[in-house]
Amino acid sequence: MSQGKLYIVATPIGNLGDITFRAIETLKSVDFVLCEDTRVTRKLLDHYEIKTPTISYHQHSDAKKTIQIESLLNEGKNLALVTDAGTPGISDPGNILISDLLKHNVNQIVPIPGPSAIISALSVSGFPTDKYLFLGFPPHKNKRQKFFKEAVQYDFTVGFYESGHRILKCLNELKEYLDPKKQLLVGRELTKQFETIYRGTIDEVIGQMKEERGEFVVIISK
Repeated sequence: MSQGKLYIVATPIGNLGDITFRAIETLKSVDFVLCEDTRVTRKLLDHYEIKTPTISYHQHSDAKKTIQIESLLNEGKNLALVTDAGTPGISDPGNILISDLLKHNVNQIVPIPGPSAIISALSVSGFPTDKYLFLGFPPHKNKRQKFFKEAVQYDFTVGFYESGHRILKCLNELKEYLDPKKQLLVGRELTKQFETIYRGTIDEVIGQMKEERGEFVVIISK
């Protein structure tokens, strides 16, 4: 029996219309969809009338779940891996699953490209993007100041994610190290109903923002 394929399927970061025809076809054709949160993914699947059964796979999944996934692939089952929003494996535990499967000679891993919050923000930034650095999320506690201090030292565009309940704290921490004339873009809830893009120096951006909610992307110009 031939080994099944694992499709890495990018899903919308907000607007449900931001999904490719190929992604929909893949989600319909596989035997199971591996989900970060089955409830979140089920909303997407129901929107496109996709009946494929789901299996939970997230950052707290243990080795038993990886063994289950490997067994399904070895039985010839085709699987799709999705995250709640965006591209699996990018600042996401999906990269751990892929790494583990590759160590066990599972090599039929196929990318189905699509939305990514960092790429969406970079695309409208107007900053140089021939070379850029993506730093994921800042640490919550340990090494947080080191993160911001290093983020401003690179000679190219830098981007990272932050959550709504930390974004103002994040910008004020970043301000301690950032050139006050440096240009920033902060994208809030990209592609969603309340999408907002803030531009300017860090003081200008902080001045535009109030109590904020949602998911954020911060881009620091070269």
